[in-house]
Amino acid sequence: MAVLLSMPIAAQKRKRITRPRPVPVVEEPQYDSRIMNMREMTQQIVIIDSIVTSKDKFLASIRMSAESGKLMTTGSFYRNNQDGILHMNEMGNKVYFSQPDSRLLQLYTADKLGNEWSRPQRIEGISEGIDEASYPFMLTDGVTFYFAGKGEESIGGYDIFMTRYDSRSGSFLKPENIGMPFNSEANDYMYAIDEANRIGYFASDRRQPEGKVCIYIFIPSETRKTYNAGKYTEEQIRSYADITRIADTWGDGAERKAALDRIKSKYSAIDVPGQLVRTGDEASVVVYHSKEAKTLYQKLLTEQNSLDIVNSRLEQLRQKYHKANTNERQQMKSEILKLEEDAIQLNANVRQLNKATRNAEINSKNQ
Repeated sequence: MAVLLSMPIAAQKRKRITRPRPVPVVEEPQYDSRIMNMREMTQQIVIIDSIVTSKDKFLASIRMSAESGKLMTTGSFYRNNQDGILHMNEMGNKVYFSQPDSRLLQLYTADKLGNEWSRPQRIEGISEGIDEASYPFMLTDGVTFYFAGKGEESIGGYDIFMTRYDSRSGSFLKPENIGMPFNSEANDYMYAIDEANRIGYFASDRRQPEGKVCIYIFIPSETRKTYNAGKYTEEQIRSYADITRIADTWGDGAERKAALDRIKSKYSAIDVPGQLVRTGDEASVVVYHSKEAKTLYQKLLTEQNSLDIVNSRLEQLRQKYHKANTNERQQMKSEILKLEEDAIQLNANVRQLNKATRNAEINSKNQ
């Protein structure tokens, strides 16, 4: 009996000494103060439109006027397989480009002296806080320089930076991150301005699948204006910083319409509602509304970009062919023939897609 009575007593004792389970610690999310500060200082810009294209062909979607120079790959300029991007000034006598230094891309410049190009010189003054640099673009003033860099000064992968050339020291000043909406926690690069038409471009892989990049076309401004926290909510400013919806930047649409009027004779890659399609050496505005027409039009742009790249490479090879010796010509011949076949096929694809796109739009209106 004594044994039986002792059992509940022992159980009660064990219950009294049982300790409660510890309350799990909820960690507060960590914020990067630089990103928060950058978001608060988001610049107000009008983004005219955007183009999603293949990352390896994105340069073909950036249409620069001759007054703003030329963009190309470093390999196509130096006629080798070297990685990098190159910007030639409007006079054709100075280039800024990236090329590998050890394993990382770095920026260089060279000048044309007579008919020869000088030996490339590493651009000095921009390496503080930046480990890798590429995608150069110099404004026509020969002073204001944009590029993309990776390192402790960037908030994602590549960020876009701006610096200025100091003629007294012969080097560039410490670069400044140009902030949002141009930069994000993704890769942002190739900031370029067509000053003659007051149209700007930059590329980003934010919210894009692997191998794709979005080209944003915007109206550059001479002064930096940010969003007033008293007028806009935190959510609205975040949306502008992230470029959640480009139509939100249009305002009453007057600036965007004026920009479209400026560029309709030069550019061919504007998405709905104003599609710019080249016809020969001119351009006309075509508005596509049907889903099928929009899909076909994107395919048309891809084929047109590919055709532009092939034609550019053909032109380079043909110029080189006339100056080459017998052995060099033999080496180039097969590539030229292959590119000519590609150009014929791409031309046919462009014509077919152009016709199919227009027919799809017409059929949708007749339904």
